[in-house]
Parts: sequence; C-alpha cells; structure tokens
Amino acid sequence: QVQLVESGGGLVQPGGSLRLSCAVSVFTLDDYGIGWFRQAPGKEREGVTCISRSGGSTYYADSVKGRFTISRDNAKKMVYLQMNSLKAEDTAVYYCAAKPLHITTVQDMCVYAYAMDYWGKGTLVTVSS
Repeated sequence: QVQLVESGGGLVQPGGSLRLSCAVSVFTLDDYGIGWFRQAPGKEREGVTCISRSGGSTYYADSVKGRFTISRDNAKKMVYLQMNSLKAEDTAVYYCAAKPLHITTVQDMCVYAYAMDYWGKGTLVTVSS
C-alpha cells in the first residue's frame, strides 16, 4: 500500500520562503508521477505543480510560476516543493499525491486531481504578517 507523508508546513511572513517535503512509502519511487495540490479555506482543491516519474517534465499553475519549484529524489523516495516569495493567497493545506505508471501528461495530472490514486493527509502553510 502506498503512503505519502507531508512535512515542512508552518507560519511564514509574506515574501518569505518555505520548503515542503513528501516522503513516499513505495518500493520504487521511479514508478510514480507526483503532484502537489492545495486547498484554501472555502475554496476547491487545485493543482499546484506536478512532476513526471523521471523528473524530466514538470507543470506549474500560473499562480505559482517563477516562485515555486518541484523536485524529486527517487533514491531517497522524497519529493520537495520549494516555495519562495510567498503571498497571503498561498495560505492553504498542501497535499502530496501519487499516480503509478502514468501515461498522462503532468499538466493533466494537476488539472484532473481526481485521477491521482494516492494522497497524503496534508500540511498547513500559513502566510501572514
């Protein structure tokens, strides 16, 4: 059974930075496409960024382009989300999700969140002064 555990959330000031981590309990992480999603209070869940199995392809929502960076270390079975220049509107619960042996594009993975097979419990990021 696949398990994902997010960590690194917390309170940061606007303009600050935060790095989230996702530990994936699988035999071989190379078999899974990974995505970061977020849900703000009173809003629908949205795809933030997704990365292909090998890390060769990535997708970013327009709202985070140039500020967020997704990366993965398959040997360590870890996925990361580096968030810079944080804004108040980035406040949300951030979720890590996985899709095994995917043939979809990373954009479709993020746009169609329901297609992801496994989800973590989330970590809260609060951006406030």
